[in-house]
Amino acid sequence: MKQKIFIIAGEVSGDVLGAKIMREMGDVEFVGVGGENMAAAGLRPLFPISDIAVMGVAEVVAQAKTLTARIRQTADAVIAQRPDIVLTIDAPGFARGVIKALRKSPAGRELIANGLKFHHVVAPQVWAWRPRRAKKYAATFDKLYAFFDFERPFFTKYGLDTVAVGHPIADGMEKYQRAAARKTDEKIITLVPGSRMSEVKKLMPVFRDAVDMLVSCGYRDYKFVIPTVETTVDYVRDAVKKWPITPELVPSDRRYDIYAKTYIAIVASGTVSAELAILHIPTIVIYKMNPITMWLVRQVIRVKWVSLVNILLNKCVYPELLGPAATGENILECVRQLSLPARRRDMIADLATADKLWRRDANASALIADHVRRAMASHA
Repeated sequence: MKQKIFIIAGEVSGDVLGAKIMREMGDVEFVGVGGENMAAAGLRPLFPISDIAVMGVAEVVAQAKTLTARIRQTADAVIAQRPDIVLTIDAPGFARGVIKALRKSPAGRELIANGLKFHHVVAPQVWAWRPRRAKKYAATFDKLYAFFDFERPFFTKYGLDTVAVGHPIADGMEKYQRAAARKTDEKIITLVPGSRMSEVKKLMPVFRDAVDMLVSCGYRDYKFVIPTVETTVDYVRDAVKKWPITPELVPSDRRYDIYAKTYIAIVASGTVSAELAILHIPTIVIYKMNPITMWLVRQVIRVKWVSLVNILLNKCVYPELLGPAATGENILECVRQLSLPARRRDMIADLATADKLWRRDANASALIADHVRRAMASHA
């Protein structure tokens, strides 16, 4: 009988990583929650990933009924499938909700008593805010896969087995780095409004204002491109019909080809900024949140920046336009600055200093898969 992994990814970046891990696992049956990438790798998702791809206090409250129902449905599926291990990727609130539901259920407690383990990928940024979350993770999960060495002590001090595997977005990026290093006359401005519907709805009007101003200020000959994801592509397609210049929409699986050719990227804060940092692409990071969520975040945040490369280097490499600062006027000024040869050289040099922080000797997905295989072997 095949070994079985119940895998859960709650957003697009987790779906991409989940697919990579699945392909490293060999002859294993996967069931659970994921998106188009994990489906292509062989998963039959329980429900659309968009149902749980929610971020922000106010946004979560608005989707509370759906999230609660999906947590119950997922816990019931774990009990029905009786997997050898549960592997959750990011989306910590949803993952912890499922595990909590299992521990409340007699059938779930039986599975746990018989050796079911919970492994989680992506350490929460407790070094940035709410450090006490590390203790909650230790009480929830049996093993944690962190991306960076400096993250491990935050969790191991509470007894949580934590492995640093490097950042998965660096896996297989070498060919795109070579492509990005080659000079090209094509001037592409890439716009990435995010993967969650809530953030896309907030940022698309900002992108439209920015494109209006860029076109009117001499950037008419530039090509504008938007990589899209399954959760928001229809909304983005409808929104750009009203723009003065219609950008090219490309599917998510072509995004690295586009990133490698990009002159300047304007992106929502998130994993994409790290992907672009690895490729040494000059980038502007923007973000808008519900005002209540933004206020709450500002009360607890312990770092100066939101983009990972800025945090890792403790330096404002990528300009960040957050909340009220995310305007077309400010984006235009940043684009002007990043069009200056000296400014571009300085930024690219800074990005190169972060290269050693992203990788291990083996791919992150392969390292995670190896640990999961060993855990299942010990459970068998």
